[in-house]
Amino acid sequence: MYLLGLSLLILALKYFEIGPVAAWSWWWVLAPFGATALWWAWADSTGYTKRKAMEKMDQRKQDRINKHKEALGIQPRKPR
Repeated sequence: MYLLGLSLLILALKYFEIGPVAAWSWWWVLAPFGATALWWAWADSTGYTKRKAMEKMDQRKQDRINKHKEALGIQPRKPR
């Protein structure tokens, strides 16, 4: 996502002709968009995106369990 934000920033600088980016070739301005597409393709094909989503869901689930245990007065287990 950071790469997409950087790409949009560079595009805006080129479009509004601000700073040294105004003198850059359009190929250099559009290259980060290609890098962003490659990153997303790699992340989806290797399962990186799904794995991160599952880790986030598991952490939320564990936090919820711990919160309920604390409400009952039971000490949650510490991770091994």
